[in-house]
Amino acid sequence: MERNHRTSIQGTVTSVKMAKTIVVTVSTERNDPLYQKRVGYSKKYYAHDEKGIAEVGDIVTIMACRPMSKLKRFRLVSVDKKPITAEKAVEIEKELEAAEGSKEEIAPVADEVKEEE
Repeated sequence: MERNHRTSIQGTVTSVKMAKTIVVTVSTERNDPLYQKRVGYSKKYYAHDEKGIAEVGDIVTIMACRPMSKLKRFRLVSVDKKPITAEKAVEIEKELEAAEGSKEEIAPVADEVKEEE
């Protein structure tokens, strides 16, 4: 099997607790044979992460490779998307406020509004 024709899958990292191993959950849908409705299901894959760059919540691409252990049959190809954490969201808000002006100019603080009344 040539390297370019190997199976590659995109999923979300759900665990990074093992050394050089990540657990990737791939969610998809298929038709139920009895009820003919779309049913969601997910499958877990164990992938080799040599450098330990993936974190929980990242969307990653993994590719099939030789068996590396009892369960590991995939390796990490790339980290496609990092999630926005609460700390990053606060930093982004501060940057936007600095660019637009202070938040007091945009909307007065609730305590100041009560004192004026």
